[in-house]
Amino acid sequence: MNTPVKNKALDRIDISILDTLQRDGRIANVDLAKKVNLSASPCIDRVKRLEKEGYIEGYGARLNAAKMGLGTAAFIQVTLDRTTSEVFDQFRDAVVQIPQVAECHMVAGGFDYLLKLRLPNMDAYRSILAMIVDLPGVAQTHTYVVIEQVKSDNGLPVKTQDSPPVVG
Repeated sequence: MNTPVKNKALDRIDISILDTLQRDGRIANVDLAKKVNLSASPCIDRVKRLEKEGYIEGYGARLNAAKMGLGTAAFIQVTLDRTTSEVFDQFRDAVVQIPQVAECHMVAGGFDYLLKLRLPNMDAYRSILAMIVDLPGVAQTHTYVVIEQVKSDNGLPVKTQDSPPVVG
Protein backbone atom coordinates (compact mmCIF):
# COMPACT_ATOMS: atom_id res chain seq x y z
CA MET A 1 0.00 0.00 0.00
CA ASN A 2 1.31 3.45 -0.94
CA THR A 3 1.55 5.83 1.96
CA PRO A 4 1.27 9.53 1.13
CA VAL A 5 4.55 11.45 1.13
CA LYS A 6 4.71 14.03 3.90
CA ASN A 7 5.98 17.25 2.36
CA LYS A 8 8.30 19.43 4.35
CA ALA A 9 8.12 23.20 4.03
CA LEU A 10 9.98 24.64 1.07
CA ASP A 11 12.90 26.85 2.01
CA ARG A 12 14.52 29.53 -0.14
CA ILE A 13 16.90 27.03 -1.77
CA ASP A 14 14.03 24.68 -2.73
CA ILE A 15 12.15 27.63 -4.18
CA SER A 16 15.21 28.74 -6.12
CA ILE A 17 15.68 25.19 -7.46
CA LEU A 18 12.04 25.03 -8.56
CA ASP A 19 12.19 28.46 -10.19
CA THR A 20 15.41 27.62 -12.05
CA LEU A 21 14.23 24.19 -13.24
CA GLN A 22 10.91 25.64 -14.36
CA ARG A 23 12.75 28.08 -16.62
CA ASP A 24 15.45 25.62 -17.72
CA GLY A 25 14.69 21.96 -17.14
CA ARG A 26 17.84 20.97 -19.03
CA ILE A 27 20.27 22.75 -16.72
CA ALA A 28 23.08 20.48 -15.56
CA ASN A 29 23.03 19.65 -11.86
CA VAL A 30 26.47 21.24 -11.40
CA ASP A 31 25.21 24.51 -12.88
CA LEU A 32 21.99 24.33 -10.87
CA ALA A 33 24.00 23.76 -7.69
CA LYS A 34 26.16 26.83 -8.41
CA LYS A 35 23.08 28.93 -9.13
CA VAL A 36 21.46 28.03 -5.78
CA ASN A 37 24.72 28.09 -3.80
CA LEU A 38 24.94 24.39 -2.97
CA SER A 39 27.40 21.66 -3.80
CA ALA A 40 26.28 19.16 -6.45
CA SER A 41 25.42 16.23 -4.16
CA PRO A 42 23.02 18.06 -1.81
CA CYS A 43 21.49 19.80 -4.83
CA ILE A 44 20.61 16.56 -6.62
CA ASP A 45 19.28 15.17 -3.31
CA ARG A 46 16.94 18.16 -3.04
CA VAL A 47 15.80 17.78 -6.66
CA LYS A 48 15.05 14.09 -6.06
CA ARG A 49 13.11 14.99 -2.89
CA LEU A 50 11.13 17.66 -4.75
CA GLU A 51 10.30 15.09 -7.43
CA LYS A 52 9.30 12.46 -4.85
CA GLU A 53 7.10 14.93 -2.97
CA GLY A 54 5.34 15.88 -6.22
CA TYR A 55 6.51 19.48 -6.55
CA ILE A 56 8.19 18.51 -9.83
CA GLU A 57 5.79 16.54 -12.00
CA GLY A 58 8.08 16.06 -15.00
CA TYR A 59 10.37 17.60 -17.56
CA GLY A 60 9.74 18.42 -21.19
CA ALA A 61 10.21 20.74 -24.14
CA ARG A 62 7.77 23.46 -25.23
CA LEU A 63 6.97 22.88 -28.89
CA ASN A 64 5.98 25.50 -31.45
CA ALA A 65 2.37 24.65 -32.33
CA ALA A 66 2.44 26.42 -35.71
CA LYS A 67 5.63 24.66 -36.80
CA MET A 68 4.07 21.35 -35.73
CA GLY A 69 1.08 22.00 -38.00
CA LEU A 70 -1.27 22.85 -35.13
CA GLY A 71 -1.41 26.62 -35.47
CA THR A 72 -5.16 26.97 -34.86
CA ALA A 73 -6.29 27.10 -31.24
CA ALA A 74 -9.88 27.18 -30.06
CA PHE A 75 -11.65 27.14 -26.73
CA ILE A 76 -14.99 25.40 -26.40
CA GLN A 77 -17.39 25.95 -23.53
CA VAL A 78 -19.39 22.78 -22.90
CA THR A 79 -22.68 22.68 -21.02
CA LEU A 80 -23.97 19.26 -20.02
CA ASP A 81 -27.62 18.26 -20.11
CA ARG A 82 -27.48 17.31 -16.41
CA THR A 83 -24.84 17.55 -13.73
CA THR A 84 -24.55 14.15 -12.14
CA SER A 85 -21.48 12.13 -11.19
CA GLU A 86 -22.33 9.59 -13.87
CA VAL A 87 -22.52 12.21 -16.63
CA PHE A 88 -19.31 13.90 -15.43
CA ASP A 89 -17.50 10.54 -15.48
CA GLN A 90 -18.85 9.60 -18.93
CA PHE A 91 -17.89 12.98 -20.40
CA ARG A 92 -14.42 12.89 -18.84
CA ASP A 93 -13.75 9.33 -20.03
CA ALA A 94 -14.78 10.26 -23.58
CA VAL A 95 -13.04 13.63 -23.90
CA VAL A 96 -9.64 12.31 -22.80
CA GLN A 97 -9.72 10.04 -25.86
CA ILE A 98 -9.66 12.99 -28.29
CA PRO A 99 -6.01 13.90 -28.94
CA GLN A 100 -6.85 17.36 -30.33
CA VAL A 101 -8.19 18.34 -26.90
CA ALA A 102 -5.04 19.81 -25.35
CA GLU A 103 -6.72 20.73 -22.06
CA CYS A 104 -10.05 20.04 -20.39
CA HIS A 105 -11.12 21.84 -17.23
CA MET A 106 -14.29 21.36 -15.18
CA VAL A 107 -15.32 24.87 -14.17
CA ALA A 108 -17.80 26.60 -11.91
CA GLY A 109 -20.06 29.18 -13.50
CA GLY A 110 -22.35 29.38 -16.49
CA PHE A 111 -21.12 26.18 -18.15
CA ASP A 112 -19.51 22.90 -17.06
CA TYR A 113 -16.25 22.39 -19.00
CA LEU A 114 -13.73 24.48 -20.88
CA LEU A 115 -11.77 22.67 -23.59
CA LYS A 116 -8.66 23.93 -25.35
CA LEU A 117 -8.11 22.47 -28.81
CA ARG A 118 -4.99 22.48 -30.99
CA LEU A 119 -5.79 22.01 -34.67
CA PRO A 120 -4.20 22.38 -38.10
CA ASN A 121 -7.09 24.42 -39.56
CA MET A 122 -10.82 25.20 -39.41
CA ASP A 123 -11.75 22.07 -41.38
CA ALA A 124 -10.21 20.00 -38.61
CA TYR A 125 -12.10 22.09 -36.05
CA ARG A 126 -15.38 21.24 -37.78
CA SER A 127 -14.78 17.50 -37.58
CA ILE A 128 -13.64 17.65 -33.94
CA LEU A 129 -16.66 19.77 -33.01
CA ALA A 130 -18.88 17.04 -34.49
CA MET A 131 -17.19 14.57 -32.14
CA ILE A 132 -17.52 16.84 -29.11
CA VAL A 133 -21.23 17.56 -29.54
CA ASP A 134 -21.81 13.78 -29.65
CA LEU A 135 -19.98 13.14 -26.35
CA PRO A 136 -22.12 11.80 -23.48
CA GLY A 137 -24.22 14.47 -21.80
CA VAL A 138 -23.34 17.41 -24.06
CA ALA A 139 -26.29 19.78 -24.36
CA GLN A 140 -24.63 22.92 -25.74
CA THR A 141 -21.27 24.30 -26.87
CA HIS A 142 -19.85 27.75 -27.59
CA THR A 143 -16.57 28.11 -29.46
CA TYR A 144 -13.97 30.88 -29.33
CA VAL A 145 -11.23 30.69 -31.96
CA VAL A 146 -7.92 32.24 -30.93
CA ILE A 147 -6.85 35.09 -33.21
CA GLU A 148 -3.67 36.02 -31.33
CA GLN A 149 -1.96 34.47 -28.33
CA VAL A 150 -0.98 37.38 -26.13
CA LYS A 151 0.60 35.42 -23.29
CA SER A 152 1.49 31.78 -22.84
CA ASP A 153 1.88 29.74 -19.67
CA ASN A 154 5.49 30.16 -18.63
CA GLY A 155 5.11 28.16 -15.44
CA LEU A 156 3.93 28.93 -11.97
CA PRO A 157 4.76 32.16 -10.19
CA VAL A 158 7.37 30.96 -7.71
CA LYS A 159 7.64 32.94 -4.50
CA THR A 160 10.76 35.01 -3.96
CA GLN A 161 13.36 34.14 -1.36
CA ASP A 162 11.88 36.79 0.95
CA SER A 163 8.49 35.05 0.95
CA PRO A 164 7.46 32.76 3.80
CA PRO A 165 8.07 29.02 3.28
CA VAL A 166 5.54 27.07 1.21
CA VAL A 167 4.04 24.05 2.96
CA GLY A 168 2.67 21.38 0.64
